[in-house]
Parts: sequence; C-alpha cells; structure tokens
Amino acid sequence: MPGCKIESTMAKRTGTSDLPLHYGSAPRWLFERMKNLARQIIFIASEEFGPEEIIIRFSDPFWFQSFGCVLGFDWHSSGLTTTVCGAVKEALRGIEDEVGIYIAGGKGGTSRKAPSEIESKAWRAGLDGSRLIYASRMSAKVDSAALQDGYQIYQHTFLFSRGGLWAVVQQGMNVETQMARRYHWLSEGLDSFVCEPHAAVCCDERVEALNMVAEESSGAREVCAEISREKPESNVRELEKICSLTLPSRHAITFSDINPERLKTIFLKTYEEQPCDFERMLGIRGVGPKTIRALALISELLYGEAPSRRDPARFSFAHGGKDGYPYPVDRNTYDSSVDFLSKAIRQAKLGRSEKLDALRRIQLILERDVGVYKNESFK
Repeated sequence: MPGCKIESTMAKRTGTSDLPLHYGSAPRWLFERMKNLARQIIFIASEEFGPEEIIIRFSDPFWFQSFGCVLGFDWHSSGLTTTVCGAVKEALRGIEDEVGIYIAGGKGGTSRKAPSEIESKAWRAGLDGSRLIYASRMSAKVDSAALQDGYQIYQHTFLFSRGGLWAVVQQGMNVETQMARRYHWLSEGLDSFVCEPHAAVCCDERVEALNMVAEESSGAREVCAEISREKPESNVRELEKICSLTLPSRHAITFSDINPERLKTIFLKTYEEQPCDFERMLGIRGVGPKTIRALALISELLYGEAPSRRDPARFSFAHGGKDGYPYPVDRNTYDSSVDFLSKAIRQAKLGRSEKLDALRRIQLILERDVGVYKNESFK
C-alpha cells in the first residue's frame, strides 16, 4: 500500500542501525530544549520543502541520526531513537494541522496506542485511517515475526503527512548483546510489505537471521502460505515428524518452537481464514515468530524451499552526541539557536525573511564546500 510519489532532495537511505543500549532518560532541561529546537527545525523545513520531505527524511537513518545529534542527544546509543521520537511528538503537539505532519505511537505501552492515534489524526487530515493503521501494524509485524534477527520490538513511531505519505521509525532490543537495532520504513516506492520492504539497512553488526522478507525467500513465502491453508491436523503430523529428526546445526530452533500442540490453535485460525498469500497469513492475529519459524522449517525440510538466512544489513556508518561526547551540550548556544529560528519564523510570517534567506545562503556555501564529500559518502 504505497503512498503518493514525492521527489526528495535527499538520497534515500532507509533501513536499520545498531546502537548500544543506554538506560535512564534525558535530563528535563535537555528534553525541553530538544522539544523546542525540534519544533523550530520541523516548522522551517516544512515551510521550505513541504511536509512530505520531512516524512522522507525521518525514514533515512543517516539523517535521523544527524538530527538527533543536532538536538544534542547521545551520539551512539539506543536512547537517541526513543528520545528524539518523543521530543518530536511533543514538539508537534498542537501544530500538526498547521504543519501538515502527524505522529503516533512511541515507546513501550505508548506504541500500542498507535492505531487509535492514527485513526483520530487521519480523520482530521481527511485521510483513510484504515490504510495507515494497516501500514503501522504490518511494519511492526514484519520486523517482529517475518524478519527474526534477535531483536524484540519495543518502540514504534508512525509519522504521516497530510498527503498520505508515511514513515515508520521503530526499534528492537537484544538484551544478550546489549544492542538495539532501529528499523526505518517509507511508503514511497514500497511495492510489498513482505518482499524487501526496507530500501536500505544500516548497522555495525551482522547476525544470522530468519529473513522471510528477502527476495530469495519468495518460494518459501509461497509454500508457507500454502501450508497455512492446510487442515491443522495435517500440519501437526508434519511437525511431529520433524520433532523426531536431528535438525541441522544452522537451525537455532528448540522443541518448544515447534511444539505441535501449541501451534495447533494458530493453524486452525489460518485454516479458517485461508490466506491467499504470505502477507495475509502474516497479518492474522496470533501468527507470530514461532508460527513463522515452524512454517519455514516445514517449507525447507519437507518441501525443499529454504528461507533466506541473510541479515538485511548492508551499510555501516559512524554517528556522532548527550553524555559529553564529542563535547558537552552548550546550553547558551543551544538556546540561541532556538531563539534564532523562532524569530526567523515569526518575521517570515510578517513578510520579513532576512534570517531565512541567510540560512539558505549558508546552505549554499556548505553544499559548495562539502559537495564532493557528500557525494562520496553516499556511494
């Protein structure tokens, strides 16, 4: 369910990033400043480039990480994701209709409120809320069940524009490695929720994953959907046969993962609903990681259709800001930046755009001086 086509001024780099887990929360004095600065930046950027461009930029992990550093938060930790998303949600409170950008969800229990928030905000924007809710739920389902890389999703933020373009920023946690992985989605150019839905994936660590959304898993997806339409008794018998086998060492699957009796109830649901393809099957309530692992195992061992074990990570990057690195937050300079942007917006509304013109000139100078570096860094 792709959104409208928008030509972005940025190279598109959606995907994931791995970040070390940092506990605790941003200090109140910093969070308030982050919220104020985020409000000014988003307001100006929306005026300059339009709300769709802001949605596109949030789907880019490079830009998102840089935005977090500008706001003054951790340069390499998991806290950047949750705090930046929280600050942006607070920054847009009360001005979403004016800016044309809406945000729903958040961390932990707040993420489960995303559907109801999307519904009410989509109504205000005159959009089909059911389409957006489906995108929110399916993106979370894919990254928690269809792509199994060892990270449990605990943060889900959904952004959309007045024109219907949407992006997702969500994060998963791996307690064993003390790392968090961030997932980015964008509706522009999205042809399928279950076949290479991420335009790019960025991280510093590779893992062996069960990647049912890889291109090379297309055969396994078809077989899994076909198996899910079989009578529960048939699938249970196949699983009982597999339980008696010595599984290859590459299969990180325990007996509890493929316990036939535990999965029989889910197979009954899939049999009753007769999903026509893998996406419909994945969307059935109750179909989770264990169901997908069991179906993938049947697909490979009994039908010869092996799912991909490829981690979708493709790029690595260094990111750079709150715990005093690379330097402590300069509160005076931070407040001056917020004040400058606030005055620029107020004066622009009055027809005086000198400050915004100055920002544009600075941008042209930076593009001239670092253009070669930018071009090389995105290759």
